[in-house]
Amino acid sequence: MKLKLTSVTVAAVVLAGCAPMSIGRINADPSRFRNQRVRVAGTVTTSVGLMGKGGYQIEDATGKIIVLSASGVPSRGSRVTVTGRVLPGAEVLGAAVGVTIHEESHKVK
Repeated sequence: MKLKLTSVTVAAVVLAGCAPMSIGRINADPSRFRNQRVRVAGTVTTSVGLMGKGGYQIEDATGKIIVLSASGVPSRGSRVTVTGRVLPGAEVLGAAVGVTIHEESHKVK
């Protein structure tokens, strides 16, 4: 049991230190990441919030994605790192439409 606990702890530490995933990679194949926890980083291009909830769009060099938040939204122009689960939306003529990340947490840099 002790070996398993140690392995899980090491795996958690390694994954926590991993670099954020590119937004383009998620948008290229959103069904692959369905309900998967991801971490992305980028600049907030738009944000809308009301009573601690809302959504915002972030952009990195590879694309844009919408983030849904239940814990407040960062302001436009903020650099953020977001952790959350991918909700794939729909695919129209081979292009992903409505791909979002349901935020678990975000950190403003």
